[in-house]
Amino acid sequence: MNAPIPTYDYLVVGAGTAGCVLAGRLSEDSQTTVCIFEAGGRDNHPFIHVPSMVGPAIATPRLNWRFQTVPQEHLNQRCIPQPRGRVLGGSGSINGMVYSRGNPLDYDDWARDGATGWDYASVLPYFVRSENNEDYPASTYHGRGGPINVRRPGRPNRLNFAFIHSLEAMGFPPATDFAGPNPEGVGLRQGLIRRGRRVTTAGTYLHPAISRGNVDLKTDARVLKILVADGRAYGLLYECNGIQAEVHARKEIILSAGALQSPQLLLLSGIGPANELQAAGIQPVYELPNVGRNLHDHLACPVLMSSKNSTSYGISARALPRNIANFFEYLIRRSGPLASNVFESVAFLKTAPGLDRPDVQFVFQPAMRPSPKFPLPVGHGHAISPVVLYPKSRGKVTLAGPDPHAAPLIDPALLSAPEDIEPMIRAIKLARRILASDEFKPYEATEIAPGVNIQNDLEIDHFIRSTAYTVHHQVGTCRMGSDAESVVDTSLKLRGVDGVRIADASVIPSVVGGNTNAVAIMIAEKAADLIRNKPLLPAASLSSAN
Repeated sequence: MNAPIPTYDYLVVGAGTAGCVLAGRLSEDSQTTVCIFEAGGRDNHPFIHVPSMVGPAIATPRLNWRFQTVPQEHLNQRCIPQPRGRVLGGSGSINGMVYSRGNPLDYDDWARDGATGWDYASVLPYFVRSENNEDYPASTYHGRGGPINVRRPGRPNRLNFAFIHSLEAMGFPPATDFAGPNPEGVGLRQGLIRRGRRVTTAGTYLHPAISRGNVDLKTDARVLKILVADGRAYGLLYECNGIQAEVHARKEIILSAGALQSPQLLLLSGIGPANELQAAGIQPVYELPNVGRNLHDHLACPVLMSSKNSTSYGISARALPRNIANFFEYLIRRSGPLASNVFESVAFLKTAPGLDRPDVQFVFQPAMRPSPKFPLPVGHGHAISPVVLYPKSRGKVTLAGPDPHAAPLIDPALLSAPEDIEPMIRAIKLARRILASDEFKPYEATEIAPGVNIQNDLEIDHFIRSTAYTVHHQVGTCRMGSDAESVVDTSLKLRGVDGVRIADASVIPSVVGGNTNAVAIMIAEKAADLIRNKPLLPAASLSSAN
């Protein structure tokens, strides 16, 4: 006789940043059963847990899907790397650990554009619930005692203060709190680090949930298809160790595979634009034209400096004694530069008059950028990477064919909107002014990119198209909204097919003015309450917030 098909209350696809939060929260009810699927392996690789090993973690093949875009027409036909975590914890296990929520106005824009209930006052309590902030007391804006530990770097490289002081001398404001009501200005940034180790939702939400006994974790298990009958999703087809199997859901299936792979799984399951599905060899199940559409990401382009001064982080003969001491400091005390994520300071600035919020993030790096062949900085220098926060360009994720093992076709259509280039040109000019300021003169650095021979706007434009890259904040491919064209409604339910919700960065209608990891956590926190039919946390009273 055939063995009975395993059945759980909830099936969660993707044990990344959002999926781990969902499994953790759903399992708080001891009568609820959850099965969560991760295509990658366990999160036991040492590069994951040492904060300064961001570059090596991304460069480790077994931790990274290693996706690339299709050739980008407006970036000189270059294919841009799209790293995504293929490991427990997902991209939160290999990212830069930056804690950023974006601008409060971003969420009010979501609500104005149809994502009712996702305005800033409504989402703020979910940011706070998830947070244990070491730098700020509990308040309307910050939490103490939550699963996610947040803190500033313990001993930042002193080059950060040249960056901060140079901008303050130019009249830009110091930022008191990048996750507060006005995240404009320059200062040290916060990271998801605790006692010298990376903090992930796998460690803080999922592992405790597994110990409760009502969560099954399946690693190295790739979900191939959502099973649908009579308009309702009832299970999943997955593959583990080359063997395919089914699993069923009593209540719901939740996709948390991210902005690239949640739409890919919908398309492989026959949910999407019917004509494209048929062209890819997929039998349509439900016509949902905008699955995979609205893909967008943050574009960055660095100004790079090289220096004979060894103040910066880096590998060199001069820095060898210091690096050895730093290694033993970390080994013994879990402190020092190895306990930092390298990206220690940042500025959110307006680069043009009349803007209602900062339009560019200036990421300062007190180190040379690693080469593609070696993931650690060799030699000494520093860099500013301007990141344009509100791109107009929109692309899509589609299928390469019916094979579920094939990578999706990723086309963010970078710089396809002509207006996206101007903020980047302005930002590179400002970055050069910062790096030429008196505060940086003691470090005797030389600009190596764009280089002194590139000066006018046309030359800078060409430089951007030749060197720009994304910072891996892909969003929007399963857009949330109240209109019929959205992929999920404002309770994150998939339109047209019962029994499926999506909770990850793919539902974000428009990218926030900051990094997206904390936003994915917030979405999953709120999704957990929506799924459990729990009363939503009361909206924050911002008029009386301190």
